[in-house]
This record gives sequence, C-alpha cells and structure tokens, in this order.
Amino acid sequence: MAKSSKKKEEVRRGNAVPAVVLEVIGRVGTRGEVIQVRCKILEGVDKGKIMRRNVRGPIREDDVLMLTETELEARALRGSRRR
Repeated sequence: MAKSSKKKEEVRRGNAVPAVVLEVIGRVGTRGEVIQVRCKILEGVDKGKIMRRNVRGPIREDDVLMLTETELEARALRGSRRR
C-alpha cells in the first residue's frame, strides 16, 4: 500500500486574513449592537498593520478575526453620547 502524503491544511476561507484583537474600543450603532476593536493583521500584504474594525457578536481581547478585506478602516468612535 502506498502512503498518502497529506500536507498540513490551514483553516482559511477564500482570501481571508487572520487578525488578533488588541483592544476593545467600545460599542457603536443605534442600539450598540456592533463593537469597535483595534486589531493587528497577522498575515498577508498588510502584515503588522494595526487597524480599527467593527465586529458584530461577542468579542474580547486576544480573539482572532478572519478579515476578508484589510484596505478599509472603520471610522473613529466619537465621544460617548450617553448620559
């Protein structure tokens, strides 16, 4: 019997790039349903770039995001309007 040579497969979807969450900045959106985070790109052309992204769902520091797009950055979070 011949041995099948399998390479280690990376878990990737299409051209998604991993990024690690460095800081949770705050909640955005009319109902606070989106969380703005600072993340660092781990691979690809923009490796090492730190950018601001909006994330939906539960997220905390040191989580890894799979970003399909690394060109655009989220707008800066303005001062809190809550009283």
